[in-house]
Amino acid sequence: MSALAGGLGGWALGRWLDYPVTLACAGAGLAVLALSVTDTLKGHDLLDWLRNPEAEPPALPGLWGEVAHRIHRVVAQRRQSIQDERARLDQFLSAIEVSPNGVMLLDASEHITWMSSVAADHFGLNAQRDLQQRITNLVRYPTFVQYLSAGDYREPVKCLVARGSLTHLQIQVREYGEGLKLVVSQDISERERADTMRRDFVANVSHEIRTPLTVLSGFIETMGALQLTDVERRRVIELMTQQASRMQTLVSDLLTLAQIEGSPRPASDRWTALDQLLQRIQTDAQALSAGRHRLSFAFDHAEGQFLSGVEAEWLSAMSNLVSNAIRYTPEGGEIAVAWHVREDGSGEFKVKDSGIGIDAEHIPRLTERFYRVDGSRSRDTGGTGLGLSIVKHVIQRHGGDLRVTSELGKGSVFTLVVPATRLRSGNPASSAPQAAEAH
Repeated sequence: MSALAGGLGGWALGRWLDYPVTLACAGAGLAVLALSVTDTLKGHDLLDWLRNPEAEPPALPGLWGEVAHRIHRVVAQRRQSIQDERARLDQFLSAIEVSPNGVMLLDASEHITWMSSVAADHFGLNAQRDLQQRITNLVRYPTFVQYLSAGDYREPVKCLVARGSLTHLQIQVREYGEGLKLVVSQDISERERADTMRRDFVANVSHEIRTPLTVLSGFIETMGALQLTDVERRRVIELMTQQASRMQTLVSDLLTLAQIEGSPRPASDRWTALDQLLQRIQTDAQALSAGRHRLSFAFDHAEGQFLSGVEAEWLSAMSNLVSNAIRYTPEGGEIAVAWHVREDGSGEFKVKDSGIGIDAEHIPRLTERFYRVDGSRSRDTGGTGLGLSIVKHVIQRHGGDLRVTSELGKGSVFTLVVPATRLRSGNPASSAPQAAEAH
């Protein structure tokens, strides 16, 4: 507007002074006016683009074009930086998601701002629906609520949980930022079960060994303090021998179980003649029964069959089933031991007796260490309470299965299922070199 006024003033003055000068001033004013309008339009184009920087910048000449280019470059760099940060955040959250531990973030008011799927599973929450909820309104384990409110997070807290296979959680809280909290949860159910098993195992071993040691100590004191007749002395020595034998058997079973649990899975290139293995089991069974039971043995197609794995472990597992049947079957009872190959190529070693039988409530726990249906009867028959535990570990290591059916007062049936991959017809050792030459 000032340019226009100047132009008009120049024209008026030219009327009085000089006409050409008047025309020159008017032209200059119009040029300045045109330039001002053009710059204003360019500025409006730039402002329109800045309101929506996602679009392409306007193609402006001169200074306004340079300004638009530089702004576009800064916006693009900023956009790329945001994308990179989001990608890193996604990678970080993905790494947390694959962690076996649960992670949860709380704000200053203890509301949930984020949680991993593992944490949601640990606490029984929904990873999306339960966001922004106060954690103590959703998680009400008394130990955890007290731990969170106490504010002393130097040590983790252990919580008892009763949900499926999850029985125990270890929870650790860490503070960061302005009153924010990080909650890390860990499933320690398996560790607790192992610790409980270890404590029970040590207690049971101590108890099992203490009893014969007490008996032996008493007999030794008796022999040292009293004058015994030859008959009494022989009786005391016989009882001492029985107790010493019982401790030896217990130690032997413990060593067998420890060796089985600590050794790698048996290879499939060690083969044992099945008929010879079953013959040894038959001979031992007849010696243990000593004619007190009616024994029958049916080993179908055992000749020419070979069993892969650790021979000593197979012998221990099968012998344990047969010896248990003999121990728990009253004199005059029947015991049938059988082997046959099933249609799918797997094998079955079955021991059936007419003994005292087992109540259904005890069957799931039979393979636990030192578990006895009738403790006094087991000790009277020389059992250690480890036999079926050894059987279970052996058959599981060889990829098979142990099945038990029983009815109280009507006997029991114990079956070892041997996978087909562990059986071969003909001598695998003699065929191996031929196979190697064929290749």
